[in-house]
Amino acid sequence: MRFTSEQRLDDGVLEREFTLGEIPGILWTPASAPSPAPLILMGHPGGLHMMYPRLVARARHAAAEGFAAATIELPGSGDRPRVPATEQARADLRRALEAGEPVDDEIVDRLVLPLVDKAVPEWRVTLDALLALPEIGGPVGYSGGVIAIGVRLAVVEPRILAAGLFAGSFVPRAMFEEARQVTIPLHVLLQWDDEGNDRQMALDLFDAFGSKEKTLEANMGGHTGVPRFAGEAANKFFTRHLK
Repeated sequence: MRFTSEQRLDDGVLEREFTLGEIPGILWTPASAPSPAPLILMGHPGGLHMMYPRLVARARHAAAEGFAAATIELPGSGDRPRVPATEQARADLRRALEAGEPVDDEIVDRLVLPLVDKAVPEWRVTLDALLALPEIGGPVGYSGGVIAIGVRLAVVEPRILAAGLFAGSFVPRAMFEEARQVTIPLHVLLQWDDEGNDRQMALDLFDAFGSKEKTLEANMGGHTGVPRFAGEAANKFFTRHLK
């Protein structure tokens, strides 16, 4: 892991951009927290620079509770090399949504399954590097989307002890069996009127999760209309399970 920039935000949070091989990312550490600090991995749909305002807001809220937070760029997104098959699947998805047509399972599989297969190992390598830093410890949580990535991580990564998942992206049917293997505590956020999400699929996925403790928080509004108190509820969830 190589840090490429560093700045102190006005609330004292230290923000450092890094690269890990070809993977770019950002680490935020709170001004005052137990050392080493517990860690939240922040997922997002790709485009690190475009997503930065929302990511830094989430990181600051996490830091206020004493958590370090980190994120990485997804394969094929942002400044990373494009993946032609993924670009074609994304274009097919966009075309179906704009036409008001049902999204075919085959499109979802082509878009999401290769992304999960590539992104999850990168998240695990990143977690190795983060936990090697003296200021970062455990326990570890995962927060955000793409929800299919969160599902796979919850199954294969034993260091993640709780997950706050954003139900704002399509999920391949094949991953419902993986969802049944998830046993860690879950807090799932669903925007009821999310224009780019299949609400019934999100509800079915929540039903499939095997966790004994799982909470679904559904709020009215579109994809970007998440109310502030929903973020506060997620922070309380992580404080309960990671501290």
